[in-house]
Amino acid sequence: MPRAKTTTTKVESLAQAVVFEGRVFHVEREKVRLTNGRTVVLDIVRHRGSVVLVPVPSPDHVILIRQYRHAIRQWIWELPAGSLEANERPSVAARRECAEEIGLEPKRVRRLASFYPTPGFCDERMTFYKCEQLAPPARPAARDLDEQIEPRTFSMRDAWALVTKREIVDMKTVVGLFLIAQK
Repeated sequence: MPRAKTTTTKVESLAQAVVFEGRVFHVEREKVRLTNGRTVVLDIVRHRGSVVLVPVPSPDHVILIRQYRHAIRQWIWELPAGSLEANERPSVAARRECAEEIGLEPKRVRRLASFYPTPGFCDERMTFYKCEQLAPPARPAARDLDEQIEPRTFSMRDAWALVTKREIVDMKTVVGLFLIAQK
């Protein structure tokens, strides 16, 4: 398979400003000169990054959460996930988020992969972790104020059926299920 031709010339940043500062991300407006010489203004979402958990209580089962997502105005089944805290390592965030979202602490956390879900306008990097040997944490973890979460264990077969029936509409969940099916 032929390799795509890559350009080595860098895009030049001419100006940038933060136009929105939020709890989870901020937005920068940046004026850049592209490699073809054109000047454009881009809005870029800057995000600390996130972790996506694939909690497996046994080899043929996975824990999903049902959560209301106001942006799409519906309740969905998805893998637990969360944003990194400032200067937090992803593996540490994976353990923290697992305890917060499903009430179980993984004894073993294994990095599966890392992806940019929307690189056209956002620099968020999602790192996927398989969480195994799950047990109640030493002390209960507090959930975020905006979270209403119902964890539930599914067989892998039933989880894939939710994808097939389009009851799982979250791309990170499909990717996470695929990653553990391949291992």
